Amino acid sequence: MIKFGLSKKRDAPRRHNGDFVRTPAVSGPLQQFRRNQTMSGVRRPDGEPVSDRARMHKLARSRQKIGAILGLVLLGIIILGGLVTQFTATVVITGSSQALSRPIEPDTYRQSINDYLGISPVERLRFALDESALTDYVAAIHPEVAAVELTSTDNIVESNFTITFRKPVAGWQINSRQYYVDTTGIVFENNYYARPTVQIIDQSGVSPEQGSTVASARLLSFVGRVVSLAGQGSYAVTEAILPTGTTRQLEIRLKDTQPLIKLSIDRGAGEQVEDMIRSLQFLQSRGINAQYIDVRVSGRAAYL
Repeated sequence: MIKFGLSKKRDAPRRHNGDFVRTPAVSGPLQQFRRNQTMSGVRRPDGEPVSDRARMHKLARSRQKIGAILGLVLLGIIILGGLVTQFTATVVITGSSQALSRPIEPDTYRQSINDYLGISPVERLRFALDESALTDYVAAIHPEVAAVELTSTDNIVESNFTITFRKPVAGWQINSRQYYVDTTGIVFENNYYARPTVQIIDQSGVSPEQGSTVASARLLSFVGRVVSLAGQGSYAVTEAILPTGTTRQLEIRLKDTQPLIKLSIDRGAGEQVEDMIRSLQFLQSRGINAQYIDVRVSGRAAYL
């Protein structure tokens, strides 16, 4: 009988071998999946989407961004170009809108316009220029200016301005200085037209030093209004006389009219001219030849 001896201890199963090391699974970007993520969402190591459709969407978005940037740049260039073409860098005085008796002095008015544009730099853009405010500013320095207008441009940086000057209807010399007044009653010294036919004849005997320029300006303004209103009523003033002993009254002579008209500068010119016209029409209708008509008192006209 054959006895079998105990067999050698079998080798332990490989899975029980303590020296066994589990090889980790490859953990690359291609094997990384997230829950609820489809296969089309898998990204390559370089970050580019695998899906052609996603790649096309990204490319379209990039094109839109580039197009928007280029559009903004183009719009900025157009706006900047438009502002440059509207910018007034140099002021040019082209002259007057009327025929003048002597040349103007452009440098004087150019400086005043530049000063105004320096105060309001936004108005260097032609479309933003307030011509009314510009006229008021220049006329405050130069009373002979009636209007300043932006007329045309010769090139991008130059702007041409035309000045309209006041036309005098009467004048008065004070302290060897000649003053003028236009139809609106504005008093000024610098006249670019022919000397007016109506000149104040000073018979008051009052020394010019005793009166101020303000009083003289008020009188000239009154004369200008009377001349203008009388002309509207078909009466032409030929003389304006300052009577003896006063600077508050005025006597005027009318063309082809005998009576001397007495006026007061303390009463409205329009009211007195209306009373004058009614009085002249009354005397003419009655065939009365008067030496003078006094309309200084409201509602009461006297004649002699």
